[in-house]
Amino acid sequence: MWKIADTLELELPQDKLIRRLCTTLSGYLDQSQIDACIHAYEFGAAAHSGQFRKSGEAYICHPVSVAISLAEMRMDVNGIMAAILHDVIEDTPVTKKELATQFSEEVAELVDGVTKLTQIDSKSKSHAETQAENVRKMFLAMAKDLRVIMVKLADRLHNMQTLGAMPPEAKRRIARETLDIYAPIANRLGMSNIRHKLEALSFEVMYPRRHAVLKNAVKKARGNRRKIVDTIESSIKTRVEQAGLPSEVVGREKDIYSIYKKMLNKKISLEDVFDVYAFRIFCDNVDSCYRILGIVHNLYKPIPGRFKDYIALPKANGYQSLHTILMGPYGVPIEIQIRTHEMHRMAESGIAAHWLYKSEDDKSEKFQARANEWLRDLLEIQKSAGDSLEFIDNLKVDLFPQEVFVFTPKGGIIKIPRGGTVIDFAYAVHTDIGNACVSARIDKQLVPLQTKLENGVTVEVITASWARPNPLWLNYVVTAKARSSIRNYLKHFKQKEAISLGRRLLEKELQAMQLHLENIDDERIQAVLKVTSMHSLDELLEDIGLGNKMPFLIAKRLTQDNVNGAIKLDDNLQAQKSPLIIKGTEGMVINLAKCCRPIPGDPIIGFFNPGKGIVVHHYECRNSTEVRKKPTNWLDVEWSQDAVGDFPADLRLEILNRRGSLATIASTISELDSNIENVTVVDQDERVSIDQITLTVRDRVHLAQIMRRLKELSVVLKITRTKA
Repeated sequence: MWKIADTLELELPQDKLIRRLCTTLSGYLDQSQIDACIHAYEFGAAAHSGQFRKSGEAYICHPVSVAISLAEMRMDVNGIMAAILHDVIEDTPVTKKELATQFSEEVAELVDGVTKLTQIDSKSKSHAETQAENVRKMFLAMAKDLRVIMVKLADRLHNMQTLGAMPPEAKRRIARETLDIYAPIANRLGMSNIRHKLEALSFEVMYPRRHAVLKNAVKKARGNRRKIVDTIESSIKTRVEQAGLPSEVVGREKDIYSIYKKMLNKKISLEDVFDVYAFRIFCDNVDSCYRILGIVHNLYKPIPGRFKDYIALPKANGYQSLHTILMGPYGVPIEIQIRTHEMHRMAESGIAAHWLYKSEDDKSEKFQARANEWLRDLLEIQKSAGDSLEFIDNLKVDLFPQEVFVFTPKGGIIKIPRGGTVIDFAYAVHTDIGNACVSARIDKQLVPLQTKLENGVTVEVITASWARPNPLWLNYVVTAKARSSIRNYLKHFKQKEAISLGRRLLEKELQAMQLHLENIDDERIQAVLKVTSMHSLDELLEDIGLGNKMPFLIAKRLTQDNVNGAIKLDDNLQAQKSPLIIKGTEGMVINLAKCCRPIPGDPIIGFFNPGKGIVVHHYECRNSTEVRKKPTNWLDVEWSQDAVGDFPADLRLEILNRRGSLATIASTISELDSNIENVTVVDQDERVSIDQITLTVRDRVHLAQIMRRLKELSVVLKITRTKA
């Protein structure tokens, strides 16, 4: 029959599996390609020789079983070979280079993409970190070639089917990982067949008793329901046939994990879940879908608010169908899904349809395009993720979307997860728009950026060239792309700000010694970098800007002959002559203290806060007394003459406790071009109320004007500025 048949003497499990694989492959591959797969099998069997699974069977049985799953999806020859060889790099001495020589570069890349990161030092990393690294690497490989995830999902499915011999703790860990990562990935790629299998197997492992109870209860309930199911099915078929629309009606069986999730999420009993009778209607074209929808709505009354049109607005994974819930005979709810045969094929196979049905049509290309678009977004997220665990957190957010559809001003449709805000929308349009957004209009009405979006609204984002992301946005956003983009921007922005401040601080110290940084020779800078264990001058300047290194100590090292020698700190006190000039709007590395809220015009002092930069206090602030005892921790700072912006200031007011007092004060503050940020009632009795007000001012003169006007009001008894 095939070459392999001549060499088989004993019918071992692996022999049966390779026969089955060859039979399946013969349905769509030519003989030379099947021979290539047999060569991969012989190579893999030799590499895994002497290795056995915990069940006792030869290890090669596992990769061949994975290849059979993919062959049933009509995976191409290189994908099948990669499946057979997917464990050789990880579990045998065979290298990627050897695979490339024996087979092809393409097969070697696919195998490498599936291979775990065996070089990770598991002693220095937790299991979560190791697994996160593996998933991250898999996604990078997926972005190059989608067959990587096909092999990985088939691999995970077979592992779940053969968990029997594993210890209980390992079983539960693998099942949890499958539910958290692999089943949602299958769902995101539209592969509902594999997803349901993974979920069912994981549920049985995680909760064996719950699974057994539910399975028995469903089995018992099924018999009692048969008569109602047949009645409804017959009624629908008759009506659709009378309209002359070719279709197929089938009762849809809910899988056990879906029933369990519904019971858990909605806190309802099995009887309530099983009260809903589910049907699918398959027809030939989209026009028929909508006509059949009208027929079933005439047959049974639709329940308001329970209709979803996923044909006009497909789900993120490409799923298309009409969903409606009707009130059927005997007062039972009926859930109906209406779709074309092609939509059903796509819903079951998803990205696999690219291979499975390619010979029939090329409409599966749109699934490929959707998957690639999702992977491009993930690639962008992973580039800006700080570490693998952060990437996994972002991935989980992205794997469970419940979409809201909103419109751009030009009529384009943007999908964002439910609960998404204007900021999420801005980043979904483009990262640069997200970074520069300052406000937005929803249906032509101005709204704050944290406004949650609803279905069908039109969103127009207003941007400004000077705008930048705010760290507070991280509290509002729900999409992984928005979160990772904001984090990435802030991380690099803070780094640039720290380098700029570090340079200013170091230059200030060097100027006191009549020197400039550019005049110091490179050898001396390299020597200081070596002593301070820094790799570059920018890294050293960043460390100075963040307050981790004292600028005058670095200046001393750069100017003294013995770079490694001890430094006398007393000399430095005379060197600090010119103060650092600040504007108060430098960014994240110069912070204005919240305890005393300094404003332009105030005498100020700066303190180094390791990791954060410089914190600026009012000279009279009580909190500065302790720190001032350490001369190495503070430096002289002065406000720039052209400091502009809105700066918060705290006022303590004693006012008459009567109706309208606060309104009078607020309108006076507003008239003087200021804004109230916060009001706190500190104490109150029948006559007097003591309030703490935080307002924004331009400088000390502006604050004095406001305080003078407030003193003139009859309701104000006393007013003072709080500085500590």
